[in-house]
Amino acid sequence: MESIRSYFPSGDEYVTEDALKNLRNYKYRAVDKSFLTKYLYRHYWEWAVTLFPRWMAPNLITLTGLSFEIIDVALVLLMMPDLEGPGPAWLYFAFGIGMWLYSTFDNVDGKQARRTGSSSPLGELFDHGCDALNCTIAGIVEASAFGCGISWQTVTIIFMTTASFFFSTWEEYHTGVLYLGYINGPTEILTFAVLACFASGIWGPQIWHVPVTQGLPLIGRLFPATWELMDALLALTVVAMVFGHCLICCWNVYAACKEQKRSFWATLPQLAQYFAFAVSCYVWLRNSTTILADNHLVLFLITAGTAFGRIVSKIILAHLTEMPFPSYTVQMIPLALGAVFSWLGLFTPRTELAFLVISSVFVVVAYLHWALVVIERFCEFLGINCLSIRPQPDIERPEPTHEEPRVY
Repeated sequence: MESIRSYFPSGDEYVTEDALKNLRNYKYRAVDKSFLTKYLYRHYWEWAVTLFPRWMAPNLITLTGLSFEIIDVALVLLMMPDLEGPGPAWLYFAFGIGMWLYSTFDNVDGKQARRTGSSSPLGELFDHGCDALNCTIAGIVEASAFGCGISWQTVTIIFMTTASFFFSTWEEYHTGVLYLGYINGPTEILTFAVLACFASGIWGPQIWHVPVTQGLPLIGRLFPATWELMDALLALTVVAMVFGHCLICCWNVYAACKEQKRSFWATLPQLAQYFAFAVSCYVWLRNSTTILADNHLVLFLITAGTAFGRIVSKIILAHLTEMPFPSYTVQMIPLALGAVFSWLGLFTPRTELAFLVISSVFVVVAYLHWALVVIERFCEFLGINCLSIRPQPDIERPEPTHEEPRVY
């Protein structure tokens, strides 16, 4: 066993004792401007949390919520491995219900923590870590609901979910506040995604692939004549994400740096980590001999999505422990090598598939080791359990005075 452990980094290499001491300064701050949250969902979540027993740990709620999305991916692989379909109507309703349950559990976990007096920095790390993984998991499910197939439409959906999450995490690292705007991904966009799944269940996914002039009669002429409705929706979403989210994140970081008398320009190179991730994925896929051609896209996305989960989880860890912004993760190596090898034409379909499988195993094992070690160190330092609540007085914690916080 010791010989196996020698191949992995030690716990102190992941998070030092000095860094753990900074957890004493932890204070969760969030602002949610969404009208849907304020006038509708907040009341629903306050009711939903009463359905959970007090012995159920918040992190267990988070993990259970993620399991609904994992089940949806399993259904995709079993019933519609081409991500196109059409599948049976109940499958699309299962997609929508899985997303809705994930969202519900994701928003209830924080309320359960306050309800049971078990709030901790581990809760934020665990919640955000699951959200990071779900960027790819939910993206696969939604692409299947739209009938995007093994295509660049599916890849675009994954790029949008991961990019928006990375910018939000980068913003929170510098501002100390999780900011959700009037229209944000975890609320309005997720609501649209759930409704879109139900629409595919009723009318079939082909409704998203009609000519754009038919799907958007008022503005369809503004788009290329060869485009489908799905192409236009993706283009509009990308524009909204860049100008309505990413640039706002940049502005908030700029304002925080100005207030703290730090250089905003010094923070911009930190974004290179995501662009390296995105470029590596794009180059590998563009030059691949087998991933798109032979239906290995889901395996590739799970590999890339796990690497992405490690990238942003390290940023969250650095935020909680006041460590420097992380600029590198070992899980990026397979993606970068895959991009280089495919670009140079060194792959055959068989060798590329073998490399992808090995990369997937490496990335998942490395991620699980990092997650388990960091969780163990947090639990030891804070004197808590991860998936259970240690006995304590039965008290009701007051709700925060700021706008109802949500975790993305």
